[in-house]
Amino acid sequence: MLLNGRIAGISGILGGLIDRTAGETGWRRAFVLGLLLSPLVWLLFAALPPIRIEAGYPLLIAAGLLVGIGTRYGSGCTSGHGVCGLSRLSPRSLVATLGFMGAGFATVFATRHLLGG
Repeated sequence: MLLNGRIAGISGILGGLIDRTAGETGWRRAFVLGLLLSPLVWLLFAALPPIRIEAGYPLLIAAGLLVGIGTRYGSGCTSGHGVCGLSRLSPRSLVATLGFMGAGFATVFATRHLLGG
């Protein structure tokens, strides 16, 4: 935002690569490349933290699809609304962030305490 006036919403950046918006692919590719290479840069200075996922592949795939659908309905992803939108004091981003955080809290509560997961 500071250097080129762009918002760092990951779903919008990736969507622009898929749609191939004219004149917009260069910075989008650089941004995604930076996301992919950053763990390698981290390894130059320290070990990566251990990754622990307590869900199977079917649940991860379903969760990923639901997040993808939610980003389309919400016109942005968690990073776009929660980080960039809130920092710009966007009312729409505040509502979106409260919505996905509330849904996340309810899902964790239901799966851990009501369903015994």
